[in-house]
Amino acid sequence: MSQMINRNGELIRINPKKNNQIEYSTTNGRSWHVRYSGSGCGDFQDLIDNGKEILANTSKGLFYSTTNGMSWHKRG
Repeated sequence: MSQMINRNGELIRINPKKNNQIEYSTTNGRSWHVRYSGSGCGDFQDLIDNGKEILANTSKGLFYSTTNGMSWHKRG
């Protein structure tokens, strides 16, 4: 898995300084914007593009997003 993925023309990453934030870039990483910030998922550890959804391994388990990382739901 990875801490950054390329999905639908965007780079999506775990913020390297705040592991509870997901950021995106439409400028190939020159600038970043927060897409998700919160404690509900815990700290993000890994991201994977699973086609219809993004999967995230976190300190609170496995989560998925169908909104490119804007909202997250616990799997299982």
